Amino acid sequence: MSSINYTVGDATQPEDRPAIIVHVCNDVGAWGAGFVLAISRRWTKPERLYRSWARGGQAQPFELGEVQFVVVENGLIVANLVGQHGLCRRGAERPVRIDAIARGLRTVAASARELGASVHMPRIGCGLAGGTWREIGPVVARELVERGIDVTVYDLAPQS
Repeated sequence: MSSINYTVGDATQPEDRPAIIVHVCNDVGAWGAGFVLAISRRWTKPERLYRSWARGGQAQPFELGEVQFVVVENGLIVANLVGQHGLCRRGAERPVRIDAIARGLRTVAASARELGASVHMPRIGCGLAGGTWREIGPVVARELVERGIDVTVYDLAPQS
């Protein structure tokens, strides 16, 4: 039976292979804050391809709910999931789009099943996007775990 495993560590360094690292991107093509910084410290390709995608440099539509898969190492893929509308809160409206994250996770689940991969992520949509794990965690469970995909969710170690 698949499950969500919670751990303290770096989501960019999963031990299991094959693996897909999922993170949430915005729909305006901006890259430079939050978890993407950790990705960019390890690999340049996810950022480069995301920016190209945002500029219309790929056939795949750049819109909420879409996922761009980027192979970064043997058996390791970064999934740029567009699940945030804009960059900042506008009054009471948060950038997070739960329905887009759900749609993107269904795409990730299909790829993970095809590859026999586990999925690794920070608490997606809960940082700059403004979501809470109380609302996103059940979406991860429904779209990935209930489809037979093992998921590891990473929290950073507390800073001293």
